[in-house]
Amino acid sequence: MNNREDLGKLLLRVALGGILLFHGIFKLTHGVAWMAQPLGHFGLPAFLAYGTYVAEVLAPVLLIVGLKARLAALVIVFDMLMAMVLVLRPRILTVNPAGGGWGVELEALLLLTALSVFLIGSGRYRVAKGVWD
Repeated sequence: MNNREDLGKLLLRVALGGILLFHGIFKLTHGVAWMAQPLGHFGLPAFLAYGTYVAEVLAPVLLIVGLKARLAALVIVFDMLMAMVLVLRPRILTVNPAGGGWGVELEALLLLTALSVFLIGSGRYRVAKGVWD
């Protein structure tokens, strides 16, 4: 593998982790109590909202440093699926009236980017190498 491919993997990991980390920091400072209602609608306990901290704080940090990148990416895939099903479900088949984009395009892009990182791995530029990197 050449350096450009490894740099591309690094850029993909850092971009995904960096963008998602902003969402995690927002939730750290504003809480996740609002998620109790969407979770309750599906009969799920409110404490599951705290899993968002794993998916939007811990997983992005792991991605950025390249530690357990595949596992972190898989956690993000699950988080984005849950966000789309639990909160954004009404927008899945819509077009954004403000710009013409898909109603869940950001979440779909994050999900597919995380799935890509899961499939291709972290590349050479990472903190440590392991099974899930």
